[in-house]
Amino acid sequence: MAKKIEISSKTIIFTAFFLLGLVLVWQIKDLIFSLFIAFIIAGALKPAVDYLEKRRIPRSLAAFLIYFFFIFLIVNLLGLVIPPLVKEMTHLIKNLPHIIQKAFPTAADYFDLTIISQNLPNLANRAVDIIRSLFSNVIFLTTTLFFGFYLLLEKNFIGDVLPNFFDESEAKKINLLVERAQKRTAAWFWGEIILMTIVGTMTYVGLTLIGMKYTVALAVLAGFLEVVPTLGPIISTVPAALIGFSTSSVLGFSNIALYFIVQQLENNLIVPLVMRRIVGLHPIVTLTALIIGGKLAGILGVLLAVPMTIFLQTILIERQELQKG
Repeated sequence: MAKKIEISSKTIIFTAFFLLGLVLVWQIKDLIFSLFIAFIIAGALKPAVDYLEKRRIPRSLAAFLIYFFFIFLIVNLLGLVIPPLVKEMTHLIKNLPHIIQKAFPTAADYFDLTIISQNLPNLANRAVDIIRSLFSNVIFLTTTLFFGFYLLLEKNFIGDVLPNFFDESEAKKINLLVERAQKRTAAWFWGEIILMTIVGTMTYVGLTLIGMKYTVALAVLAGFLEVVPTLGPIISTVPAALIGFSTSSVLGFSNIALYFIVQQLENNLIVPLVMRRIVGLHPIVTLTALIIGGKLAGILGVLLAVPMTIFLQTILIERQELQKG
């Protein structure tokens, strides 16, 4: 006899509101990303502001000084790197068909290189449009910077807000979870900055020593792709090897050897010292997060996939620890 399955009205209402909640979250995903980036930045700069505050500098002034210095440093670094990077990338894109033909003489027998020549301007324009869209979204940048500064200005903004929605004991638990998650994502932020700088510098020095062209562009690419774990270092090797082989087989293999050495140093020395204790994510979890982030939110989703996973992992682990305690 078949069993009759009954669904209560409460279940139906809960499901409906849950689905509506997911739709709402999707509609405001840009706001969520903005808040999350601001959350990471505020967590990264908070120790410096707390230090100045302990030295009897008013928190508002300390927050302004640290935040202004942070933005000033980022803008100036971009100003130093972007002009030569754009120049080298433009030259590289124009010469790419010639590089491919020289590196692989038989490629013309299997591929029509004129198609690449015809489409490269469109690809270059598309790449420029993507970069421009990331930096020209004034509303997104402005709100992110504003949120970051406000979270930095308020010593415990989340802890002050939570009691309005939860009882005191529950608010304290949630605030503790958020603080620990923020500390871990902030540690990831600085660890990633250090890792990108080290890898980019090593790559630049190595490429310069072996006599490569486009050293700035390739080094910046190698450093930037460090933000994409596992896949980034592999992807950064391809253009360097391709350019090397277009000059000579010795230079091509030298590039592969150089990137292999950098990756080995990164995996066995730099990452264990800088990132492993901070991240502690299994490679499968990392790759899954990157794929999901890319599918849901494109480039921004890929960039935020790891810190978002770290945040959620910390919340879940610390919540279990608090329940045990």
